[in-house]
Amino acid sequence: MSGETKLGLSNKNEIASVGIIGLGYVGLPTAIGFLDAGFNVWGVDVSERVVEIINRGENPTGDPEINDIIPKPGTKNWNITTDTREAVENCEILLVTVPTPVTPDLKPDLKYVISAGENIFKCISSNSGKIVVLESTVYPGVTAQSWLPLIEKYGLKEGVDVHIAYCPERFNPGDEANGVRKVARVIGSLNKEVGEKLVSIYSKLTVGRVDYVGKIEVAEAAKVIENVQRDINIALVNELARIFPALNIDIEDVLNAAATKWNFHGYTPGVGVGGHCIPVDPYYMIQRAEQVGIPAELISAARAVNRTMPLHVFSVLKEILYTNEVPANNSNVLLLGWSYKAEVRDHRETPAEHLALALNESNVNISVWDPHLENDVYPEYVNVIDDINAAEGFDLVVLVTGHSACIDIDWGNLFTRMRKPLIYDGRRVLDIKKLDEIGWKTYAIGKP
Repeated sequence: MSGETKLGLSNKNEIASVGIIGLGYVGLPTAIGFLDAGFNVWGVDVSERVVEIINRGENPTGDPEINDIIPKPGTKNWNITTDTREAVENCEILLVTVPTPVTPDLKPDLKYVISAGENIFKCISSNSGKIVVLESTVYPGVTAQSWLPLIEKYGLKEGVDVHIAYCPERFNPGDEANGVRKVARVIGSLNKEVGEKLVSIYSKLTVGRVDYVGKIEVAEAAKVIENVQRDINIALVNELARIFPALNIDIEDVLNAAATKWNFHGYTPGVGVGGHCIPVDPYYMIQRAEQVGIPAELISAARAVNRTMPLHVFSVLKEILYTNEVPANNSNVLLLGWSYKAEVRDHRETPAEHLALALNESNVNISVWDPHLENDVYPEYVNVIDDINAAEGFDLVVLVTGHSACIDIDWGNLFTRMRKPLIYDGRRVLDIKKLDEIGWKTYAIGKP
């Protein structure tokens, strides 16, 4: 097909216009990246609110790294709309960066991928050669299984009227070193010529290497196992953080000792993992393994460990309160941090919510201070602290998120306003020795 393939190219055989479908944590930085790379960009989001905010030159996401780079109103080649048809008509290539969550019963939820495909393919004309690329994280086979029936539904033929491909996003919110213009990318497609064209396109977006890896399923699988691997590694250290205290061993001492070996990969334990990737993507791989009759035992076990970490920490906190003669139903606990990750406003799948819910169900009074979040994101049972310097009357402080603002508060000042000076470091980022010197009674995850 390489000599006959119809591609949606401009006169100079270059892709000039790129459409980004979905302007969230991944889509918006991707759109800005292509604009910076010299492309004419059409950004589409179903949310009128998101479109209005972006068109004001403001940031609707929780990633502070893009606060100062949102294009100003009237920026040349910057077109933001809720109308997918506009993007399809004006762009040779369309990238889909929509959410891929899981359902309440932890099954892959592909409705956004299917809806985006529906909205795109119904607007494509025959023999247009448009290229449609899925970037959302999925299990192997989703791109073809979700989109080929839609292409057929609208009377189109893949490889003639439209081409589909997969290039997994690797954007890491809050991580300037691994932004969309720096990370390596991989591309899978049904057609080698399309794949090579996409290598050329993405090479203008990023300084990282861009590889055509052949089948779409290879690229899909590569993305999902990247996050599965992290989930497994984090689960190992979280499980050890449960075991070693029972052996009167501090996991931090063990990790520091093990790190002296050249090939040891260091991870740290925590209250839990959050965000839209690591707590979600393994379920996509688990589902696909089940479909082909192969049990994903290691992946499932790791997910179970990480999913239950907030409950483990809850049990430890209950023991701390009990040991220090603080009745649970008359205790005041302050959580420092609510977002799932340090220095971002993203609270999707945050372990803080699971921990807070367990505490609330034990009649513990819960307050939260997170300088990165607005007050309307919390559950009703949580008391929001606006000024940490005025917080008082607490029995236990729990560091949940390693925001620098949470780590660097005036611990001496807060100490004088505690009812009980108890603290639990849920991220192993505090200076325990300094806190001990102030007079705090310190506890930490993985510490006896």
